[in-house]
Amino acid sequence: MRKIRVIGMLVLAFILLNQQLSNACTNFLISKGASIDGSTMITYAADSHTLYGELYYQPAADHPEGAMRKIYEWDTGIYLGEIPQPAHTYSVIGNMNEFQLAISETTFGGRSELSSQPGAIMDYGSLIYVTLQRAKTAREAIEVMTGLVEEYGYYSSGESFSIADPEEVWILEMIGKGQGEKGAVWVAQRIPDGYISGHANQARITTFPLNDSKNCLYSKDVISFAREKGWFMGTNKDFSFSDVYAPVDFGAARFCDARVWAGFNKVAGGMEEYTEYAKGIVLQGGENNYATNRLPLWVKPDKQLSVQDVMDMMRDHYEGTELDMTKDLGAGPYGLPYRWRGLTWEVDSVEYCNERAISTQQTGFSFVAQCRNWLPDPIGGILWFGVDDTYSTCYVPMYCGITEIPECFAVGNGDLLTYSETSAFWTFSQVANYAYLRYSDMIKDVKIVQRQLEDKFVTYVPSIDKAAENLYNTVNEEQARQFITEFSRNEAENMTKEWKKLYHYLVVKYTDGNIKRESDGEFVRTETGMPASPIFAGYPDWWYEAIIKATGDHFKVKGNSH
Repeated sequence: MRKIRVIGMLVLAFILLNQQLSNACTNFLISKGASIDGSTMITYAADSHTLYGELYYQPAADHPEGAMRKIYEWDTGIYLGEIPQPAHTYSVIGNMNEFQLAISETTFGGRSELSSQPGAIMDYGSLIYVTLQRAKTAREAIEVMTGLVEEYGYYSSGESFSIADPEEVWILEMIGKGQGEKGAVWVAQRIPDGYISGHANQARITTFPLNDSKNCLYSKDVISFAREKGWFMGTNKDFSFSDVYAPVDFGAARFCDARVWAGFNKVAGGMEEYTEYAKGIVLQGGENNYATNRLPLWVKPDKQLSVQDVMDMMRDHYEGTELDMTKDLGAGPYGLPYRWRGLTWEVDSVEYCNERAISTQQTGFSFVAQCRNWLPDPIGGILWFGVDDTYSTCYVPMYCGITEIPECFAVGNGDLLTYSETSAFWTFSQVANYAYLRYSDMIKDVKIVQRQLEDKFVTYVPSIDKAAENLYNTVNEEQARQFITEFSRNEAENMTKEWKKLYHYLVVKYTDGNIKRESDGEFVRTETGMPASPIFAGYPDWWYEAIIKATGDHFKVKGNSH
């Protein structure tokens, strides 16, 4: 998620900051009791117009005394400084380590005066990947992350983190102290068992329990710091982290929290109560003039969720709601649920907006991290990983204990300016961008292959688990890791090959705006072997009517039409 850093932008209005950052990421958090199999899950869509889809790998390592780690800002590659290495660091696959600890994030920006901290070393991306090398549990991760920013300073703006281990799921929200002090103020809450949560570039924690360390942790100065700045005058129990450090406005609701609302709406009833808020209508009141109609931090799903249910939460364009991106004129004749950026636009000096959905065209990679406590750690954690647009990606299982990255996901196998025939990102981007041309028809073909592959992966995993666990218990961990590495690598490479076949199929079927005829899975030929006359699908009636409304008699056939 390569966002432009907000140093030096104090003069910008808060709404502009929110709109700049609102093209970023989406997370959902699933507690053990909310999943069908007792696993915990968190999701991530790393959305950026400059982020390439690849799977990072950091092997476990021992470090001599005095060894240092250089810190580079994840978004820009800027060198920030260095910190001491511990004696041993754990292996990390993407955003999950070998002990099934997983961390993801979304940026909420918050008060612009807190976005710059001179001399700070730890940016939000480095916090994630350094912590995954050093912590085994979610609580340990919170301790490591907050300790690092306290000691070395916090380089980024406001951030929400999702943190999961096989037992617990937490949301941690953090914002720096600006130029006056080093470090950050923060609060973390555990998602209650049986519930789900989510965040999407807007701080979500409001009031929180002050004396419940089992379920809530916070910095000692999270309230006093706000008092010193004159941002909060009430009693401690009424302090709201979000309302003080990142108040909601139209952009925060419509571009950010609306995505959480959409994900909740797919699995939980009662979300119609928050429709007006999702549309950007923020009501305020009470002694502190906080927003009064915002989404709850967590909800109870109508049923326990499978990993595929959670994948489907990450695939949404507000279908079936008042914000449905397939229904307005901007979707064109084929219901394309994407709008080319910017996020806002003007007509006659009046500002309008595009919707910002969970699924978007500029995604680099996304995942569902699944943590399972009934298996040995290297086998129990699965990073269901996909590249490009979440709606048309395919999530393939990458076990957290693997020791090699598939070539199709490897760092250095192409980038956003370098095409690679063996890159999964470029393969999936080809399919998605071609499908955008005649979306309502082509996406049906894409979803068929997507479902076939994901169903296959979900069906295979229990058998792979059992075989790997047997190797782990009867041979050794190394053999188990080799086995799951080969499985993960083979499935990722085979998936990419199948997606190339899908691209070739779409090109043949839909070339020149026509649709080839098919029968029993084959394109139809005449008795002499020639291609059968294709379907001239044209445009829907409503589109023709819109053209006539805009052009009058310009296209009207007059006189003899022969």
